[in-house]
Amino acid sequence: MHDKKKILVICPYPEGVAAGQRLKYEQYFEHWNENGYEITVSSFMDMPMWKVAYSQGNFLAKAFGTFRGYFRRLLDVFRVSRYDLVYVHMWVTPFGSSMSERMFRNLSNRFVYDIEDNVFMGKGSNLNLLAKLLKRPGKITFLIKAADHVITSSPFLNDHCLGLNLQKSCTYISSSVDTGRFLPVNPYSNDKKVTIGWTGTFSSKIYLDLLHNVFLELNKRVDFKLRIIGNFKYDFPGIDLEVIQWTKEKEVEDLQGIDIGIYPLVQDEWVLGKSGLKAIQYMAFGLPTVATDAGTTPRIIRHKGNGWLVKTDEEWLDALETLVKNSELRRNMGEAARLTVLENYSTHVIKSTYLSILNKLTGTRQ
Repeated sequence: MHDKKKILVICPYPEGVAAGQRLKYEQYFEHWNENGYEITVSSFMDMPMWKVAYSQGNFLAKAFGTFRGYFRRLLDVFRVSRYDLVYVHMWVTPFGSSMSERMFRNLSNRFVYDIEDNVFMGKGSNLNLLAKLLKRPGKITFLIKAADHVITSSPFLNDHCLGLNLQKSCTYISSSVDTGRFLPVNPYSNDKKVTIGWTGTFSSKIYLDLLHNVFLELNKRVDFKLRIIGNFKYDFPGIDLEVIQWTKEKEVEDLQGIDIGIYPLVQDEWVLGKSGLKAIQYMAFGLPTVATDAGTTPRIIRHKGNGWLVKTDEEWLDALETLVKNSELRRNMGEAARLTVLENYSTHVIKSTYLSILNKLTGTRQ
């Protein structure tokens, strides 16, 4: 039996906690292992750092967490060359120049760069100071140019990277979900108050805030509950609000309690790089999804077929009011949405794309 090829994964966040990692490459580790790869993960943040990174204050804890992250990267430098392939997600280190990235690239045998969102723009619409500092366009541009292969989160981002990558070797791979775990259980009934739901992190809360006036007006027209699943506190006086702190253990159960999923966005270049993950999550559970007609969402959602695309507050109101009232429409859209995910965005469909890239770079034959 051949020895397993070794992959070192360099990533920002601890394994199993960040959606951008969990619902992209992390969920394929077992498949890679079954196909001849041994995976070692080195995250910049450890769990204590993750718990405070996007909170206000906690400066000392953040400083010590950052120091620990840089120490881990220093240790990584001495082992990078022992791996057949180095897989970098987002960046090697968060601050300063691209020196760390250049060092890891030069020491690596083969090098994959996995980029999420339009981080090369060096901006995030709403992130705190720490998160803004994490977005370093110089680092990102170097990684795109120098990688043996770039994996992107949207077609727009893929086109951008193709223009930079020296190998002209880029692949758009959608976020995906385990459809054997993300199972529909919704009764599509109006026997109880309909729940409109949103899931996300502190960094994407600004998009939820866009619907403040929509919910106030909707509350005058229909009876509904708003469920928010995230890693932050949220207040909305006058609205029947349920805020749930996200946990890996209850993720499925909490999302299954939603009747309508919402995915508000803004019309800007940053959004063009987003993968549409929230929509895919809701749709996997057989939920009708109302989403801003921007970025990747029109590729995922067929308007009034497997979901509802909107642009204005009035369109948001019309879509949500109609769906809250019409349980049969929720059923029809939800069932179509589930089918879309099964055919295009399940781990079963996506896994071969990742594996083919690894095999090509390491010269592995299957």
